[in-house]
Amino acid sequence: MLSRGMAALHAIPLFILRVSLMAHAFHYGGQALIEGVMMRGPHDVGIAVWKPDGTLDTSHKRVPSLYTGRLRTMPLFRGVLVLLETIILGTQALMFSAEKAATGEDGEEMPKGALVLAVVLSLGFGVLLFFVVPLLISRSLDAFIASDLLSNLVEGVVRMVIFVLYVVLIALMPDVKRVFAYHGAEHRVINAYEAGIPLTPEAVREYSTSHARCGTSFLFVVLVVSILVLALLGRPPLWISIASRLVLLPLIAAMSYEFIKWSADRQDNPVVRAVTVPGLLLQRLVTRPPDDSQVEAAIAALKEVLEEAPVEPQVA
Repeated sequence: MLSRGMAALHAIPLFILRVSLMAHAFHYGGQALIEGVMMRGPHDVGIAVWKPDGTLDTSHKRVPSLYTGRLRTMPLFRGVLVLLETIILGTQALMFSAEKAATGEDGEEMPKGALVLAVVLSLGFGVLLFFVVPLLISRSLDAFIASDLLSNLVEGVVRMVIFVLYVVLIALMPDVKRVFAYHGAEHRVINAYEAGIPLTPEAVREYSTSHARCGTSFLFVVLVVSILVLALLGRPPLWISIASRLVLLPLIAAMSYEFIKWSADRQDNPVVRAVTVPGLLLQRLVTRPPDDSQVEAAIAALKEVLEEAPVEPQVA
């Protein structure tokens, strides 16, 4: 249980940012879990987790109305709301799956205090590692960098390097490797569903483990947008720079969400596809080819939240 719980906590910074977009038709999104997958539907989340006895446990629950109301349709506000939703629901689902996969029992629901602590710690860790540490490294080079713009570019490059190294290192954990395979299964199932094919492991097997709406692509856009936004601030005193990264993170995430939403609906445009290629390539670090049992879990989770009327096929 302990090792699976640790894997869940390490996976939170990567997978809480699953992107589920709404347009004229609902865009289903998912998240890899410990020995399972969560899928987000229009009004529910579905979870499928393999238990130690080899049975697939499926469940679903209603999404709080806060995440499905009018704010979810308002530009910028919806990005912050989706970020909040996926942090909270993602953490709950990861810890639930870790318990389920370890014991096969539901156990007690995570106390609100423990959930808040887990969210604060995971989010704080992500901000510290991907924003504060790169800033401190770039500022340590101030004596050699005269340009404020160049200093911000150095910070951005350091941020990307740290992110890639982080992914590579946690991928060495066996449980995280399996999470990455479930991530690949989630993508394959979403791609197959949006192509309109029957959801069977054999049919899904042929589809890509990458997807334009992946949270990893979202993170890449966040890294790029942060360079552009923070460069406008110049090089103020260190404490102001640290505070600005905390204060502006919701805005950066909201702008990044709008870009992902815009680009996901235009993947047939060669220019848009070219711009999104780096994010798709980055997904190779956080996905693995799944086996049929992992695909089966993703299919089961999606079926938990599918509405009777299918969505219009979307280009993945």
